[in-house]
Amino acid sequence: MIWKRNSQRPGDSGSSVPDVVAPSGRPVALVTGASRGIGREVALAFARNGFDVALTARTVREGDGRVPPRTRGADIAVPGSLETTAAEVRALGVDALGVPMDLLDGASVLAAADRVLETWGRVDVLVNNAYAQTAGNMDRILDVELDDATLMMRGNYLHQLALIQRVLPAMVERGSGVLVNLVSGSATMDPPAAPGEGGWGLSYAASKAAFSRLAGAVNAEYRHRGVRAFNLSPGFVVTESGLARGGTDTIEDQGFDSVPATVPAAAAVWLATDPDADRFLGKVVWAPKLVDSLTA
Repeated sequence: MIWKRNSQRPGDSGSSVPDVVAPSGRPVALVTGASRGIGREVALAFARNGFDVALTARTVREGDGRVPPRTRGADIAVPGSLETTAAEVRALGVDALGVPMDLLDGASVLAAADRVLETWGRVDVLVNNAYAQTAGNMDRILDVELDDATLMMRGNYLHQLALIQRVLPAMVERGSGVLVNLVSGSATMDPPAAPGEGGWGLSYAASKAAFSRLAGAVNAEYRHRGVRAFNLSPGFVVTESGLARGGTDTIEDQGFDSVPATVPAAAAVWLATDPDADRFLGKVVWAPKLVDSLTA
């Protein structure tokens, strides 16, 4: 493998996330949605396990983070950024490559994958953690705007498929690779209550249900070529975005106990690196149960 180095000088990339030289022999993990929450912890967990980490997110600079509310209204400020997570990854002694990406912008999804492959030459593990955050994600059935639902499906399914299509061929050619898709219990469980009362919106759940079919398709077509894909359900994690939006207390009142983001992060690394993980192919891995079993 001849590593391709970025020809741009630091600062020439159009963002303040520094360019870095290609890694030297370390495996590469690409983690989407890594500016905060589960994605940030996943990126740090792979870094601690000796991976160079490419990370994507919409928020490049600290202080610029915004998320839509659970219903409708003005966006809400949240902490976290590519700059911050990339710096934390580098502090662990490996390389980081921060790449701006918006799941609702198909061109940016393809450009992000291309930049990682052109800069570092490979992706050994792809963690699809990012999800589209759109207006109406907690709308009730009669309030759903079809345009909003379409946008949600585009970001949470079609553009995730596009990213996999960009990264998968190199894995198949190399004969190895792992995909870890962060799925949602809302894709398979009926909501215990209406949106805003401890349940979740239909548009979001439907888009995550479509997304959850990707891993099985990859395994059916490419497992014999050395590529494995896992569906990982993180459990109920109260992230910075969740706290900012509010309403998580009503979900907890329905009996959903929260777990820290470090739990799905540890599960993602184990699935990607331990040969025994193959027994979970074709299943939805419940991160809290897996981590409990590993630490027992």
